[in-house]
Amino acid sequence: MKEESKSNGFSNTDNLEQLAQAYQNIIVNIHEDPQREGLVKTPMRAAKAMQFLTHGYTLDPKAILESALFHEDYKQIVVVKDIEIYSMCEHHLLPFFGKAHVGYIPNGTIVGLSKIPRVVEAYARRLQLQERLTAQIKDCLNEVLHPLGVAVVIEAQHMCMSMRGIQKQNSVTTTSEFTGAFLSQWNTRQEFMHLIGAKLH
Repeated sequence: MKEESKSNGFSNTDNLEQLAQAYQNIIVNIHEDPQREGLVKTPMRAAKAMQFLTHGYTLDPKAILESALFHEDYKQIVVVKDIEIYSMCEHHLLPFFGKAHVGYIPNGTIVGLSKIPRVVEAYARRLQLQERLTAQIKDCLNEVLHPLGVAVVIEAQHMCMSMRGIQKQNSVTTTSEFTGAFLSQWNTRQEFMHLIGAKLH
């Protein structure tokens, strides 16, 4: 099992030169001069950036949760909202970004609150689809915590829609996944939606 990264998991030198060479090839193939002053170091910079943007592959989200589990008899909704996400669309290798809202109802086990954003980060820092990202976060919490219910909502803007294609600058995509009480009890789901929309601070 992979550890929760001790160095953010993105300083892998094994394939850095290969990545840099790939970026140099891209520069050449868009008819630019890789020896131009501003581009000489760009392939290596881009390679390091891509490693950072995809370092979620080096993280084990389940291990992150399992590192901070506690027994507690609490059976109300726990919500961590407005978790910033930055991910890469796997179709065009362009960013999408926004916020994730995650809730669960404990069933005898709670998790350290900082671990939920870490799980979101571990899945987001990969080549992704927003729909898959939403489901992966939900499944991870459900499998490790065995809660009475899990709720995940993600709101994101996609650069593949804003910078190319339809070029709609202000469109936001919302995805959701629910299990347990959030799926079967309308009032519970509505309470979660109210909590993530409320300005309580």
